[in-house]
Amino acid sequence: MKTVHDTTHCDDLAKALDAFREHSPLIEEWGSELARRLGSGARLLVAGNGGSAAQAQHLTAELVGRYRHDRPPFSAIALHADTSSTTAIANDYGVQEIFARQTAAHGRPGDVLMLLSTSGASANLLAAAECAHRLGMTVWALTGRVPNPLQLGADDALCVDAPVAATVQELHLVAVHMLCEAFDSAVERGEADRSESGGVDGRPGVVGRLVGRARTVGRSVDGTPVAPRKGHA
Repeated sequence: MKTVHDTTHCDDLAKALDAFREHSPLIEEWGSELARRLGSGARLLVAGNGGSAAQAQHLTAELVGRYRHDRPPFSAIALHADTSSTTAIANDYGVQEIFARQTAAHGRPGDVLMLLSTSGASANLLAAAECAHRLGMTVWALTGRVPNPLQLGADDALCVDAPVAATVQELHLVAVHMLCEAFDSAVERGEADRSESGGVDGRPGVVGRLVGRARTVGRSVDGTPVAPRKGHA
């Protein structure tokens, strides 16, 4: 007897993904801007609830670690990941303050706060956005369908047109990976190298030197691999 498999989830994802392609220019713009800011010493704060918290931590891991190729680490903090602070704030001030208070503690003018929400209506994310604006930070949002409060309260928003939260989260992950790709490309082009030692006398700044070192470790001048010297680990 032939088994009929339900492919509704895949069909919904494919349909939403097709419409999602129009967001590519915005993601590219975010990647370049983020590279410029983090390269200048700013930091990225990211927050979300539930599955969106997992997406937020995925993004910060890629920036502090690496996405595909070796490069310098950049400052990115997933606010929910500090469980002691999160639970203490929730206990003392209420769940709606868990991200706003951490934003107030860690955020500075010029930093970026990225908020992920399938509904775009989470009170604790809206409070964080309001706090970030007071500090002079830029707020970006990944949400579900428009209109929603978070989209309206952010400086810029990527809103996924899908009826199911699971599909929205899946496309948020696509957005995270595309953002990392755009970020790394901007770093490769030197857009993250905005230190005082770069651009003045033609020599690369801190980020440029680290990127160059990562490319050439273990290679000779002509780019061929070099065997490690004996006696060195």
